[in-house]
Amino acid sequence: MAVPSDIIIIGAGPTGLIAAERLAKSGHRVAIHERMPSPARKFLLAGRGGLNLTHSEDLEHFLTRYGPARAFLEPALRTFTPQDLRDWAEGLGQKTFIGSSGRVFPESFKASPLLRAWLARLGDLGVTLRSHSLWTGWDSEGALAFTEANGASTLLSPRATLLALGGASWPRLGSDGGWAPQLRAKGVSISELAPSNSGVEIGWSAVFREKFAGEPLKRIAVGLGGESRRGEAVITERGLEGGVIYALSRPIREAIALHGQARLWIDLRSDLGEDALVRHLARPRGGQSFSTFLRKAAKLPPVAIGVLREATGGSLPAEPIELARLIKRATLTVTGQRGLDRAISTAGGIAFAEIDRHYMLRRLPGTFVAGEMLDWEAPTGGYLLQACFATGIAAAKGIEAWLTQSPGDIAR
Repeated sequence: MAVPSDIIIIGAGPTGLIAAERLAKSGHRVAIHERMPSPARKFLLAGRGGLNLTHSEDLEHFLTRYGPARAFLEPALRTFTPQDLRDWAEGLGQKTFIGSSGRVFPESFKASPLLRAWLARLGDLGVTLRSHSLWTGWDSEGALAFTEANGASTLLSPRATLLALGGASWPRLGSDGGWAPQLRAKGVSISELAPSNSGVEIGWSAVFREKFAGEPLKRIAVGLGGESRRGEAVITERGLEGGVIYALSRPIREAIALHGQARLWIDLRSDLGEDALVRHLARPRGGQSFSTFLRKAAKLPPVAIGVLREATGGSLPAEPIELARLIKRATLTVTGQRGLDRAISTAGGIAFAEIDRHYMLRRLPGTFVAGEMLDWEAPTGGYLLQACFATGIAAAKGIEAWLTQSPGDIAR
């Protein structure tokens, strides 16, 4: 027999936790069910390198970072803005600052102090957190089914449910996409879950790989088709990692799906125009080796010279114009992207057509979804967390509306 409850949130990441906070503040009884032993594990991992909460850029430009998903996400992002997120963090005693790149971090530069304060607040609000509670779907009468740590089965029938189970990246931390079959069985359309903000695979030569794996590429621009980004990357044994690569995840993924590979170009001196570079390369070489000449005349580090050789198969043009063009557009073949087990985030998910403006599933009245379960992606830089928080708030507001209005009203 199903046990009646008020509101159940499944998933204790940032999306579920912020929704729980909003609902509890409105006086609702909220229980969070989390299959892992502790909450927000991926959030904590993100904080190991400095918790990038959001970004300080102008909101109008900020919104463009969400690409095709902007139209649906914009109301939520305008309701809970980057400044709202900063104010919320400071309300927990975690002051924030803007880094040199415009990214926003807590002054502690860590996730754990913020999470501890957050969980304490949720406890004070009466939110219940149940760990080791695995959601397995619905029973024949529509009750939520859970398997507990001791193997016991539990059925719960809340007045409203929020699914905040994340995407499928870093599955060992809890978000493994295991919810997709349950929703597809209910007729919900879900785009294939794929890696986003992930490294790319390039078939480096053994010599280059052994010599340069782990070396950074700085002051570069990277492009594919009509899109390009400036920033930094790191050579790995299997290819390239880094923010400038992550920002092109979508076009790289689409090119690989269409052609089986992606032709990625790298400008190894993005801070210098081609004409100026030609002038530098027209200087007499004298008795210098070609590598020494490139290092001095073009200010290219050995790793960048190595990339040029990888792009051409070894030989480099001596003529200044051709050499400058190569430095400004060294083309590499990407054969794949790193898998979901190492991707920062997930592309694909529940189609926006499946949910109404309150983030409720049209096929499952009273069931709401938010965060990375939805079909959107964004680059690193604070955009991922911002949208997880904003959609969590939006779904919580949708639940409040559902509980105070008739189904006919909310559907409109």
